[in-house]
Amino acid sequence: MKIESMRRRGPGFFGGLVLLFLLVPAAELLLLIYLGKIMGFWPTAALILSTGVLGAWLARREGFRVLGRIQREMEQGRMPAKELFEGLMVLVAGAFLLTPGLLTDISGFLLLIPPLRAGIVMRVAAYLSRRFEISRPETIEAEWWHED
Repeated sequence: MKIESMRRRGPGFFGGLVLLFLLVPAAELLLLIYLGKIMGFWPTAALILSTGVLGAWLARREGFRVLGRIQREMEQGRMPAKELFEGLMVLVAGAFLLTPGLLTDISGFLLLIPPLRAGIVMRVAAYLSRRFEISRPETIEAEWWHED
């Protein structure tokens, strides 16, 4: 692979993270101020607290469901790769739901919907299989013995 082809275009990963960490809180703050003007302070505060509490309960419930599926897969001798990724998404959803703000709450609630999570797993798996070549180890046959 040539070095020129390895160079990234645009802001790159860390530039995108910086934009994400600046733009999302700013959008959340603007939305909360707007809702506070429309609904009033106390209803807006109640909305934020209720989505956090409901979200934490839902994330816990979904987390235990995914954990049960991970255990069943392992008991059957299969690698629970899909279930582990879904568990990661439930963890991220829980973090989004505990973060004050409506945009992160919406994102968190969406990640807790099992069919949507399954779709995300399929898309990420397809992307990763295209992006990375999976090499299988070659079997080498040999004889060995143990000497005392």
